[in-house]
Amino acid sequence: MEYTKTCFSDSNEVVSSSISIAHHHSPSSSSPPDITSLKHLSDNLELIVDSSYFDFFADAKIVVSNGREVPVHRCILAARSSFFKNVFSAKEGSSSTRFELKKLAKEYDVGLDSLLAVLGYLYSGKLKYSLPKGVCVCVDDSCAHVACRPVVDFMVEVLYASSTFQISELVTLYQRHLLDILEKIAIDDVLVVLSVANMCGKTCERLVERCIEMIVKSDVDIVTLEKALPQGSVKRITDSRLALGLDSSRSSNAASNFPDKHTKRIQRALDSDDVELVRMLLKEGHTNLDDAHALHYAVAYCDAKTTAELLDLGIGDVSCRNLRGYTVLHLAAARKEPKIIVSLLTKGARPSDLTLDGRKALQITKRLTRAADSFNSNDEGKSSSNDRLCIEILEQAERRDPVLGEASLSLAMAGDDLRMKLLYLENRVGLARYLFPMEAKIVMDITQLDETSAFSLACLSPNNLAGSQRTTVDLNEAPFKIKEEHLARLRALCRSTEIGKRFFPRCSEVLNKIMDGDEVSQLTHTGNDTPEIRLSKRKRYMEIQEVLSKAFDEDKQEIDRSGMSSSSSSTSARVVRPKLTID
Repeated sequence: MEYTKTCFSDSNEVVSSSISIAHHHSPSSSSPPDITSLKHLSDNLELIVDSSYFDFFADAKIVVSNGREVPVHRCILAARSSFFKNVFSAKEGSSSTRFELKKLAKEYDVGLDSLLAVLGYLYSGKLKYSLPKGVCVCVDDSCAHVACRPVVDFMVEVLYASSTFQISELVTLYQRHLLDILEKIAIDDVLVVLSVANMCGKTCERLVERCIEMIVKSDVDIVTLEKALPQGSVKRITDSRLALGLDSSRSSNAASNFPDKHTKRIQRALDSDDVELVRMLLKEGHTNLDDAHALHYAVAYCDAKTTAELLDLGIGDVSCRNLRGYTVLHLAAARKEPKIIVSLLTKGARPSDLTLDGRKALQITKRLTRAADSFNSNDEGKSSSNDRLCIEILEQAERRDPVLGEASLSLAMAGDDLRMKLLYLENRVGLARYLFPMEAKIVMDITQLDETSAFSLACLSPNNLAGSQRTTVDLNEAPFKIKEEHLARLRALCRSTEIGKRFFPRCSEVLNKIMDGDEVSQLTHTGNDTPEIRLSKRKRYMEIQEVLSKAFDEDKQEIDRSGMSSSSSSTSARVVRPKLTID
């Protein structure tokens, strides 16, 4: 996908009509003076966007969704775009210096890289196709990065921003580029293209028509269409299918396959997060969970809590395929929700299952994930963290079987003493939650583990355990009596430990060593320690934390060595974790 063509264009719709001068090579001594001057002017103006040196001279800022501020210059934007001229001349705009991008472009989320591409054109006048490095590259090494989701996302964002900001040259350019690659785009991503093209109105009519032609002949079902597209587009597609004989509800392989009234009632109940109503509807006997594809619907459109409750009914087959040949894990991978993915894997979903076109859940997620997002640190935002976690979870699921059973030697030695088991597991889960909060939260949400108080290493001391109450479960009764709440807590803690061991095995091994040894208990007992001894203990705490962080990184590196990914994990930035301290 090498494009070197560059054009200079005047998009000033207020003063003059658009002028475009093609320029295919660097100016030389034989170039006309006006072309050389235009090139120098364009290069100088482009520096204003590319270099932070000029930020001091900016008189306004555009704020993107992650809080990043992009300095801009009112006079340039107003001269180049009638949209910005109107914004800046309005009463509110004339007195403001900060402009939220989500308020400027209200209907669709435009990312930082797409905004910079549009601003780069407004400042320099250069029409360029070269895509930003890293922005339009997915995590899948086998992908040519011509039509994967990061490419589509960038193009439709630039298309929408250009249309909103009334920059006709960019709209024409990116509509043409999307048309060029449309046949290579996955059909579910074509829905995204069509949705954005509809927002752009008449300027993107060609793109709208071509997308509809493709979708009409595809296997995209009516539920997916209704969730992804405006009603007008859905009607056009269904009418076209009916005219072509592709929309007969009596046909088992009908492209739209309208759900019957009983399935619709289940879907409406799921939309209301009412799993109990779903159970009651199923008791009527008109359909079952698999025939209604209720799990598929929940995984695709409901929150993680509702999906988990539906799974807990225990009457759905996680290997069941919908009419498009997708399992629920395929849909969860496309949604990139780690809690749902782990819930499905713990219920027996198989990461090795293939779609009809030969893709596994892992490849689906990789094709949807930007490489830049996979490498970003956790503090870049929740979305990036979820993308990276989904890939790691699916890689771990593919490369080894689940490791179940007791957590470690200490738990096994506890024997039938449930009080000791509860104390041990409470502290083990607490330690994992303290050191690995993001991963622990996913596990604890899946297992529906009660929230515990802030973890303190001091509770590991045998002298302090008896006086510590870490949860709503009272472990300090004398004599200690087994209650149902204790058993429920124990089951949830055991399951949390098993899931953590399954997806982060090396960390679990190090946790075993820490929990099984006496060193932590000794370190937490400060007593009448001298300042020198306290300093020594603090140093040892830091060493323990470094061992845990190293094990966490080694888990990622071993996934890379397995050959499943050479990019998504090996260069991932280490998650910033809280430091251990001694009072």
